[in-house]
Amino acid sequence: MDASILLALRDPAGVPFYPVVFQVLYVLTWALHAAFVFLALGSMGLSLYGTFKQKSDENWKILTPHLIQTGKISISILIVLGVAPLLFTQVIYDPNWYVTNTLSGMWVFIFIYTLVLGYILYYWYYFANKKNQGGGKLIGIISFLILIFAGTLMHNFAVTSLMPNDWMNMYAPNGIVDNSGWTFNVDTVRLIFMLSLSIPVVGLFLQNYSRFLSTREDFSETFVKYTASLGTKIGVVGLIISAVAFVAWMLQVGYLLHPLSIAIVIGVVVLLFMILKNSNSYITTIVLVVVALLISAMRELIRFDIMAKLGYSIYEYPVNLEIPTIVMFLLTFLVLGGVGVAYLLTLAWKVGKNQGVFDGTKDKAVTKLGNYTLSIMVLWMVVYFGWGMTILFMNIL
Repeated sequence: MDASILLALRDPAGVPFYPVVFQVLYVLTWALHAAFVFLALGSMGLSLYGTFKQKSDENWKILTPHLIQTGKISISILIVLGVAPLLFTQVIYDPNWYVTNTLSGMWVFIFIYTLVLGYILYYWYYFANKKNQGGGKLIGIISFLILIFAGTLMHNFAVTSLMPNDWMNMYAPNGIVDNSGWTFNVDTVRLIFMLSLSIPVVGLFLQNYSRFLSTREDFSETFVKYTASLGTKIGVVGLIISAVAFVAWMLQVGYLLHPLSIAIVIGVVVLLFMILKNSNSYITTIVLVVVALLISAMRELIRFDIMAKLGYSIYEYPVNLEIPTIVMFLLTFLVLGGVGVAYLLTLAWKVGKNQGVFDGTKDKAVTKLGNYTLSIMVLWMVVYFGWGMTILFMNIL
């Protein structure tokens, strides 16, 4: 495939802002989305192990429902955060996006229902384990496998989008048009690496979990030490597995000695020592976020280079500046999103640190952030709908 075909598939309206901005936002939002994907899979997988242990082990009787709850919340967050990277890649890589959705149309359709079914079954698993007696094992395993399948489908879409030279063969194998939408491509090494990241992520989560509970008097010191030790073991083993899988992936694509790849390896080594030492897991989490951003950047670099070799550069995408739209987006993302997330995180922190029933109305910080969030939301709705109606009537009157 040559550049002329790819360029013909671009949106003739161009992009509303400079492509590099969308590229950076894609890298950022994919890393955030992926973090909760790994946490969801890691916590659910470990909770399934816990269902077999909690009848005979008091530590797992406490830990297992907390892991299930963590996975449940993480899935809801990853779904919300997953919208942004899809939108950003659609803006600057629309030929890849729409061709992939055409070739794998049936899988795209199935993906939505797979995710819905997997999440519904997760709730079944959650309620079946309410008595902390190890209930819901089978339904939990089924839900876990379905959610992994959903992730594999997203992996298929990503891999297919990276294969422009093979698109014609996928569409018309042996010269016969196949419009069934059943195209399915898997890069096994890359998929193993991505899935393996759920192990060190849940390990670090356990270290944070232990550190967070260490100030609570209603959790025994034995339990806190147990979860910290467990997190260290899982984190170290998981990082080693992920490191080996990453090196195999980089060897496969020929990027092992690339500066970005080397930076990721260095970051993993630093993480390994920090998790092993476990002096301050909160700082370790910041390092993990940096490494996640580097991995996201590596994914983007590989795609950018593949497209550049075909003569397609996102930096040459026609730009038709829409400043009001960009300002609205940034204010929504930074102001509304920033204050709203700060409110939720503060509330969650206060609730977790409180040993009784937490009354947010009596907490100054929570009350202020809650009022700010509500006020900004109301203002945002007024501006959003007012602006929309104004543009609508200007165009039809």
